[in-house]
Parts: sequence; structure tokens; C-alpha cells
Amino acid sequence: MDGVVSGTVTVCPACGETAGAGARFCESCGAALGAGATGADVTTSAPAEPAPSAPAAVAQGEAVAPAAVEQGEVVEPAAVEQGEAVEHAPVGRPADGAEPSLGACAACGGDVAADGYCTQCGARAPVARDHAEEQPAPHVAGVTDVGMRRRRNEDAMALGVAGDVTVLVVCDGVSSAPDSDVASQAAATAARDVLVAGAAAVGPGDAGGWSRLLVESGHRADDAARDAVDDAVARQDPPSCTFVAAVVSPVLLVAGWLGDSRVYWLPDAGTPEQLTEDDSVAAELMAGGMSRATAERSPDAHAITRWLGADAVETTARTVATRPTGPGWVLACSDGLWNYASAPEVVADLLRDATGRVGPDPAALSRDLVAWAKAAGGHDNVTVALARVTAPVTDPAAPLADTHTDDPGTTPTVRRRPPGSLPEEPDAPAP
Repeated sequence: MDGVVSGTVTVCPACGETAGAGARFCESCGAALGAGATGADVTTSAPAEPAPSAPAAVAQGEAVAPAAVEQGEVVEPAAVEQGEAVEHAPVGRPADGAEPSLGACAACGGDVAADGYCTQCGARAPVARDHAEEQPAPHVAGVTDVGMRRRRNEDAMALGVAGDVTVLVVCDGVSSAPDSDVASQAAATAARDVLVAGAAAVGPGDAGGWSRLLVESGHRADDAARDAVDDAVARQDPPSCTFVAAVVSPVLLVAGWLGDSRVYWLPDAGTPEQLTEDDSVAAELMAGGMSRATAERSPDAHAITRWLGADAVETTARTVATRPTGPGWVLACSDGLWNYASAPEVVADLLRDATGRVGPDPAALSRDLVAWAKAAGGHDNVTVALARVTAPVTDPAAPLADTHTDDPGTTPTVRRRPPGSLPEEPDAPAP
């Protein structure tokens, strides 16, 4: 997720990523920052992620420039193994967020320093958070991965099952704010726990009950994101994250969200849907009549207008409910996936193609979709969570119960916050 950068940065001659002043090696690709590195003064919003694209062959390590796939093209993922820096067991990262333990570099056998980088070749040692998988039941699973360009994985997921109800939660940390990886994991776990614990008190088909519980889970997730870092409230740029959660039963799908992580309903037969509506600049442009492809290529497309964290203005999740008309998949994901496959029809084709290759196991499908996004460029962290829906057991035409309607709307703060909201910042001008 994009943020704001400023000051003088060093540009890696190998991959083009920026590095901090005095850095000896690139944090993204491990290349030495020698005479070929260039310096630049930057005071701009970080660029939006590339427009959706078809992946080029990355087995040879070639950088991939995305091209649009909104027209429905689905591209076979290239082999990404040779494009990854390391394919070895990760070094464990302590729960308190400390750097990886000392050990041997998986790339060259040299010593890994306390900062997590090899003192010999500069390669970054992988940590457990770089790639994580969950499968609490055979019909539900998820994968989160650091991707190909990011220094750490700021995405997080938490999955759960309570009787016939499945819970999917995905949070995407704001990359410009330190410790957003800590905040996103705390938020995802807190929301999942609220939804699983509350399942017994809500009927599987009670859309209003689930909507209210999703709103409550969003508030608890916000509390957790604020509390995850001791001094978060005092920071000028506190850790923050998006939030999306889906409650899946055989008769009802309900989703709640803040930000631009998404939930899709992908039926085996019928019209696929994007159930959520991004809280982002791109969504506002689309609401004004701009096409999806053009809006998602705009410079501030990935600037979110609502989020969780100490500087959040509005933390009441919007919710939506629908009844499945047959079997299919519920997909929750971060923008690391939909950067390359945004329209629901494209996502449905992508999942259908993956099912033909790896079968219906949600863990295998999640891995395949993550690999596809990495092969397409992997510019951001990637999280995919899938839950299988069998044929509904009640009439899908039955009316939904009252859903949550206390939606205050989208506050267009665009993660840059209103004037006067930060220390030493001039107050907003009088109206």
C-alpha cells in the first residue's frame, strides 16, 4: 500500500528501488549500492502500484512491466522460483518485532547480521512473516506472501470456522508508516476472534446480525491496531492498515470493510461480483464516471480514504450481504492480487484456470493465485484467502433480514489527513 516519501534517497541500479542514506545493499534485491547507485530528492506521494498486467517470464529474473488485463485475459503464471531471492527455511522473527536471529545466509553461507542482512553478499534473510499459510478446515485456506519487491510483509490474515460459518479477515498495512505489519496482524487476529466468538449468537442467515457483528469486529480491530505499538498514538505517522472481513455460511455471505482490500463472490455458474467497494481515490474516480482501467492507473489510485489505526477518522465498517444461488468461492484479498486482476470477471477466470491446474483444494488454489501475482510482477505484498460455498440449503430468493445501515459515508481524507491534524502543522483555514 502506498504512502508518502520525502528527503534524499538512494536508487538501486539493479531494480530501481530506493534505499536509505548510508545503505550498503538494496533492501529489495540485495544488490550492492556502489558507484552505480544514484541519489534523488523526493517529496511526492509514492507511486500507485502498476496497472493490471499480464506476467512476463520471470524465471530469468527479468523485471516485469504490467499491462492491462481488464479485457478478460488470463495469463499462465511463470515459474517464480528462480526469481525469488531465497528458497530456504525462513529465519524466525521474534513476536516483539525484533530483527531475525543471527545465522548462516541461505544465499552464500555468510553471516547474517543483527539487522537481518548478510554481511558478505547483502542478501536479506527471510523471516517467518514473509510467507504464511492457514487452513483451519478443508474448505477454507489462505496464503500471505511478501511478494517480489517489498522489504517486509505488511499484509496479514486470520481465518476461522465456527460450526457452519467460515470467517476470512485480511488487513493490509500502510507501507509508509513504520510497524504497520504489527498493526495489521493485531487487527486481523482481533477481528477474527470477535466474529468466531459471536457466531453462536447469530443465525447463519441473519444478515442484520452479521452486519452488526462485522461492524463490532472492525472497531475491535481498530483498538488492536492502536494498541499493538506502545507509542502509536504519539507518532506523527502511526501504524495503520486496511480491513476486510467476510462471514460465509451455506445460505448467506456478508462482508465488511474499510480501505481497498476486497471480497469477491465467484460462483461456479453465474455472474461474479466484487462485493466490497474500495475506500480509495480510484473508487471515487470510478464513481464519477471514469472507467475501472483508467481510474486504477491514476497517480493516486491506491490512496485510501478510510483505514484503521491511531490517525483514523472513521472506523465504522461498511457492510454488504448477499445470498449465494449455487456453489462457488468467496475470495478475500489484498491489492497485491487485484493489482493484476481487478474486474470480477477476470478474477473468476483466473480462479477457474487455477482450479483446472491444481484442483479444488483452497490451500493449493491460494498458493497458485499468490504465485500468479508474483509472476505478474509482485510489486506489493500478496494475500489470498478462499472459502468454498456448497449449494444453498434454503431459498436464495428469500428476503434478507435488515442489514446495518448506519453508514456515515466515506471521509475523503486520503490517508494524508486534514490540515491541522498533525503536530506543528498549521490549522485548517477558517471557512
